[in-house]
Amino acid sequence: MDALSSAQNKLLPEMSVLLKKRYQILQTINQEQPIGRRTLSEFSGMTERDIRKETDLLREQQLIEMKSAGMVITRQGEEVLDSLKSFMQKLTGIADLADRLKKHLGISDVIVVPLDSDKAVTVKHQIGKEAARLLEANFIGETKVAVTGGSTMAAIAKELKGDKAYPSLQFIAARGGLGEDVLHQANTIASAFAEKTGGSFKTLYLPDHLSEEAFAMMMKEPLIKEMMDLYEQTDLVVHGIGNAEEMALRRQSTEEEVQMITEGGAVSEAFGYYFDAEGNVVYRIRSAGIQLEQVHKAPVIIAVAGGHSKAKAILSYFKNAPERSVLVTDEGAATEINNLIENLGGN
Repeated sequence: MDALSSAQNKLLPEMSVLLKKRYQILQTINQEQPIGRRTLSEFSGMTERDIRKETDLLREQQLIEMKSAGMVITRQGEEVLDSLKSFMQKLTGIADLADRLKKHLGISDVIVVPLDSDKAVTVKHQIGKEAARLLEANFIGETKVAVTGGSTMAAIAKELKGDKAYPSLQFIAARGGLGEDVLHQANTIASAFAEKTGGSFKTLYLPDHLSEEAFAMMMKEPLIKEMMDLYEQTDLVVHGIGNAEEMALRRQSTEEEVQMITEGGAVSEAFGYYFDAEGNVVYRIRSAGIQLEQVHKAPVIIAVAGGHSKAKAILSYFKNAPERSVLVTDEGAATEINNLIENLGGN
C-alpha cells in the first residue's frame, strides 16, 4: 500500500472496509448479471437488508441498473471496476501477496483475484476471466494450445471474449475423457475454446485407466501417434491442479491405485501425475494424454487453481514446475500458501 493510501486508511479505517464491500458487490453483479438481491446476498454473505442499502446507492450513482430479470452493471460501472482494480489489489495487500508467491515459487508470474472460491462461487468466474485475458494475449499466429479439464477450465471458456476470430488457433485435449463428467472433460473444454475463438480442436476419447498391454497397443494407433506429435508441437499449455485424494476418487481409481497414491504421500495431481509435498512424481495414470516432459517443453504454461483447500496441492505442484509458468489463483489459496511457506520457515 502506498503512503497516501496508508494515511487514508489510518485516518478513515472504515473507508477501506466500505470500499471493499461495494467493490465486491459491483464485481459480483458484473459476473452474475442479471442477478436478484437474494442471490447476491447468498453469494456475498451479506444480509438482504445490507444488500438493498448498498445496491440502491450503486443505482443512484448509475453504476448498476434494476431490470425485471435482476440487477445488471452499466458501462460506467465496468469502468469503475477497471479503474479500481490496481488500487484494490494494493489496498487489500493482494499485490504484495502475489509478489511474495512469485518469488517463493520461482515462476514467471502470479495473478491473484480477491476472495476465496471455496466460499464464493463467483470468485471462480473471476479466476476464469483473468486466465482468459492472459490466454488471449498469447493468441499469436498458428498457436497450438493443450487444455486439461475441470470446472475452473470451464470457467475460462465462458470468459473468453469471442469478439474476434482466430482461425489459426488449434485447441488440443490434453487428456481423454471416457467415464468423466462430460461438461468438465478436456474434450469438451477444447471444443468450447475453439467455438469461442473461431479456432479448431482435436479430441481424445480414451479411458484414463489402461492395462500395461492395452496402453502399449493404444500407443501404436495412428490417431494416438498424431495426438502425441501435436503435444510435442504445443505452444501453450493451460491446466488445472487437483487435490490428489479428490482426483483419485473422481477418477474412480482402483483400491490398489488409491493405496499407491496414499502410501506415496501424494498431495497434488496434474496431467494424470500425482506429486508428493516435494513435487516428486509418486504415481502416474497410464493414459495417452500429454506427458509431463511435453508440458515442460511448451513455451507458455498457465496453471489455474483457487480456493484455500487447494493450497497444499498448488504448493506441491510448483516445487518442480517450469520457471516460465504463470499461476492464476485467488486470495484464499494465496493466503493459505503464504501461511504454509511461513510455517515451513520460508523453505
